[in-house]
Amino acid sequence: MKILFVTTGSQATYYAAAPLATAARNAGHQVMLAAHEPWVETAEAIGIPTFCFTADPIRHFMRVTNPGRGLRFPRELGDEEMFGQGRGFAQMGLAGVESLLELAKDWTPDVVVGSSQSYAAMLLAAHLKIPYVRHVEYLGIPLTGIDPGAEAELRPELERLGVDGLLKPDLLLDSTPPSLRPAHDPDAQSLRWIPSNPQRRLERWMYTRPEGRRRVLITSGFRSLMFRDPGWSMPLLVSELNKQNAEVLIAASPGAAERFGADLGDAHVGWIPMDVAAATCDLAVHHGGATTATTLMTNGVPQLIIPENPPEFPPNYHREAIAKAISDFGAGKTLWPVAQAPDKAPGETIAAACRELLEEPSYTERTQFLAKEISTLPTPQDIVPRLEALLHS
Repeated sequence: MKILFVTTGSQATYYAAAPLATAARNAGHQVMLAAHEPWVETAEAIGIPTFCFTADPIRHFMRVTNPGRGLRFPRELGDEEMFGQGRGFAQMGLAGVESLLELAKDWTPDVVVGSSQSYAAMLLAAHLKIPYVRHVEYLGIPLTGIDPGAEAELRPELERLGVDGLLKPDLLLDSTPPSLRPAHDPDAQSLRWIPSNPQRRLERWMYTRPEGRRRVLITSGFRSLMFRDPGWSMPLLVSELNKQNAEVLIAASPGAAERFGADLGDAHVGWIPMDVAAATCDLAVHHGGATTATTLMTNGVPQLIIPENPPEFPPNYHREAIAKAISDFGAGKTLWPVAQAPDKAPGETIAAACRELLEEPSYTERTQFLAKEISTLPTPQDIVPRLEALLHS
């Protein structure tokens, strides 16, 4: 059969969809991935045939529905802001469904699988009257907050299609570990998270543990203060971790490696394959990205999450929701270095938190519980028969 995956979101969203799309293709089905700019190249790198269904990025639609606000994820995202986010994603769905309908004239899918905020997938399924699958890619996606805004924005189109409210998926998939799934979320079919990220040639240190030393991975989004502000004392942090007999891996761009240079001692700085290196680590320090956090959980690695943005960027709701879920479960800790210790260098504060996470065994025990839970969930290969069964239900 033909399965169309329609993905809306950041780079992480595409890598979250990759394992299921690949499993469906490996099972002999024709698979296509619909992407939006600026993530077409990311989708192409996954190796699935890719179709661009809208040329405008998410921020364009957020500006349309939230004038002067754009794509905002404040720390305490209120009902009004969440409603506005839903309207923006719905506008993106409306803009993209026309090109998907044109695609369907030549390549008609039997099933459409949409990412959690891909309302274009839902609209396409309603137009074509085919099974619709919704895939919640990772924890922290506020469906109960954004869906009402999307429904309000889409109401005229839904009424025209003869649909009462948002189309209920024929199958709801959720890659959130069950222990971290909010109680108010709808029932869903669990799906095991399979780490997926860009690949390059491996070096031995990437997949082997150092002898007699613990290993700490530091990684961050491009907006994080950890790599942008010299005052955050990356050399100091590395020095303090070395004193704790820890080897340090720093995932960073080549520019960052040149910037810090010899001040980082024997730390490995540069591209690091997260899916490979995570299995060799005792602790990870990062910004709260969904792919990073879930890959670390899958490998049983405690996490120190610093979801702080530079002043010119708004706080990020999704990263903070991920940090809270992991910290509340005891599998890691959330840290706001400047706010929590304004009189100390951030590097010193982060190093102290690392010491706590490395020395207190409960963090490792809790994250290893999550890793075991994830390992028991159905794989993408297990879910493909569920997609096939939708044609006969």
